[in-house]
Amino acid sequence: MTQVMQRILEPAEGMRSKLVGLFLWQLDDQSRRLTEDTRGATPEELAWQPAPGMNTIGMLLAHVALVEAGWIGTSALGLEWVKIDVLPVKWPDSGIPLAPGDDPPASIRGKDLSFFDDVLSRARAFTRKALAALTDADIDRHFRRVRRDGTELEATVGWAIYHVLEHEAGHYGQINLLRHQYRVAKEKR
Repeated sequence: MTQVMQRILEPAEGMRSKLVGLFLWQLDDQSRRLTEDTRGATPEELAWQPAPGMNTIGMLLAHVALVEAGWIGTSALGLEWVKIDVLPVKWPDSGIPLAPGDDPPASIRGKDLSFFDDVLSRARAFTRKALAALTDADIDRHFRRVRRDGTELEATVGWAIYHVLEHEAGHYGQINLLRHQYRVAKEKR
């Protein structure tokens, strides 16, 4: 008998809105893939930097979680970005963006994969809770946020959820590239 591999987009359970549920399913699938592809990463690999001023895998994992909590908290719950305090890491812990020539932040150096898995899980639990009560109409709700450079951004809740998805997907590719670069660098030693 032929084995059938299914790829079916279904709304995540517990969401009031089917559309929000579809976004959350995509976020969960992206996170599942990221989790699978980071298995076996050691604390040394998570802290490895290709060159001074460049991101590490650990920095990126912390950053992904912080961005998720920030955008979801701001858009879906109306929280002030800098006051969202649901993770065991803070913005300086991610180090992003690093200044040219800088080393990674000492606060996350030496942390193992279970630490970063926990940070990402906490961000997703926050997201799941924040999105559960949203309706389809909430997707179109506008919010504003003042960015670090002082510009004001106006966006919709739907855009923010999408941005969290595409942001994680982009860094997922970067993390896979860093894993490859680390293996190559280690072989040359």
